[in-house]
This record gives sequence, structure tokens and C-alpha cells, in this order.
Amino acid sequence: MWLADRWNDYEVIDCSKGEKLERWDRYILVRPDPQVIWDTPKKEKGWKRMNGHYHRSAKGGGEWEFFDLPQEWTIHYTLPIGKDLTFHLKPFSFKHTGLFPEQAANWDWFSQLIKAETDQGHEIKVLNLFAYTGGATLAAAAAGAHVTHVDASKGMVTWAKENAISSGLGDAPIRWLVDDCVKFVEREIRRGNRYDAIIMDPPSYGRGPKGEIWKIEESVYPLVQLCQQILTDNPLFFLINSYTTGLQPAVLSYMMSTVLKPYKGSVTAAEIGLPVSSNGLVLPCGASGRFQKG
Repeated sequence: MWLADRWNDYEVIDCSKGEKLERWDRYILVRPDPQVIWDTPKKEKGWKRMNGHYHRSAKGGGEWEFFDLPQEWTIHYTLPIGKDLTFHLKPFSFKHTGLFPEQAANWDWFSQLIKAETDQGHEIKVLNLFAYTGGATLAAAAAGAHVTHVDASKGMVTWAKENAISSGLGDAPIRWLVDDCVKFVEREIRRGNRYDAIIMDPPSYGRGPKGEIWKIEESVYPLVQLCQQILTDNPLFFLINSYTTGLQPAVLSYMMSTVLKPYKGSVTAAEIGLPVSSNGLVLPCGASGRFQKG
């Protein structure tokens, strides 16, 4: 398992009975987590002194209950290459805050790969698909990459731009695009554009800007095949992240090994997780597959 264990401004304090107790800087949130199927005593004081609690509804969805929580605040993360990132947080629909902190395990990995190349004077072009609020985009740009950031939500792209400015990356070479990821890749194939690295964090289910339907089990393999056509001859890395239960590390590994077979390198896959500070356990948070040139 790959751990996101270098946070100072974020912490999973405890988890029990379908919920996790988290610290986001100085604010304490309680949010649902389907992995937490155990019922252990809630001894940590945060369970009774939270700033926000997302209550899941038995009918699906849910709603926030707030106790002295600002509408927006920021947290910071320092990459192993010494660059600081700043993220704006705000609780919004379906329990999210605008950041998946477990992804820091992947930011750490590829930011070091990129910096090793850019330090040698190599220009690295990165494509970030389903890019959300830009965590991976900022990590890649901070390491010196030219990044193309693609997401179907205009609101998410605007949020990502705000994070970039706050992180001192307002003038970094980042292209911000509101587009359907599959259609964008298809156009890049026709245009003959190539990338040294591709990152994708596809949703289990979603809709594009024009109502395009995305179901990950049906759509991810064809998309990876399309992406293979826009890789350079010696790509630096390829990263796929999944929060879908059916796409286990072995599935990601086999899929990537099959499609990326023409390239020299290695494929690894594992769960990613967050340490739980109160008991030393690790909370699993999906899986990632990584190709790295060899």
C-alpha cells in the first residue's frame, strides 16, 4: 500500500461505524466512509467537538450540519521536492471538501520523476484528465512540467485556477480546459499532439458538458487505449487512480501492462491509504496503477 503520510495540515484522527474523524488544519470534520465497517468506541474528543458533520441519507445523498466552520479555508502541503502547495477548501455536495488528501502519495511519486527530468533540461508535457480541483496539476507544475488540465466541470477548473494562484503557480505553463476527456483525447490524436506523461482519476459514473455518459467499467479501458496514441515514444509515466471497488490493483496492473506493452518500463499497482493517528491503522482509499519508464 502507498501511504499519504507526509501531511501536516491534514489527519485522519479516528474512524468508526461508517464515519471518519478528520482534521483539516484546525477544523474537525466527520464524514461518511464506506470502508469503515467496524464499530469501535468513539473515544476521541473530536467526535463531540466537530466543526462540520456530513449526514448520509438512507435515500441516498445527504447534507452537511455545521458548527462554527468558515465557508472556505486553506491547507498546505509540501512536496518532497521542497515545493509548497496551497488548496482552498469548502464543503459542498456529496460530502466533498475539494481535495482528496490520499492523492499526495501519487503527487510525491511523480513530482520527483518530473523534477529529475526538468533538472536535466528536459521539457516534460503532462496531461491531467478528470483533473478536479488540480492537486495533481499543481504537483506536476511545481516540479517544472507543462501541464494540460482537463475537466468537464467549469466550476472545478475555476477552483483549480484559484489553487494554482495561491500556490504561486499563476504564471506556470498550465492549459486550463473545460471539456469531455474522451473527446479531448480523440481530438489530440487527430492533431498529432503528444505527452510525456498522463494522469487520470476518472469517476465511477459521470456526465460530460453535453450530457455524455461515463461508466468507468465500460469506458476506462478504451480511454487508456486512446491515450496510448498520444504518448511520446519514451513516456516518463502513466498514472490511473480508481475509487471504484471493482477496479482492484491487479485489474489496473493488467490493463496498463496490456496497453503500455510497447514501452520500456515497469507497471506497479497498489491500494493507497491514509494513516489513522489514534490507533496506527491505515484507512484504504482506492487504488492506483503506475507505469514508470525504465
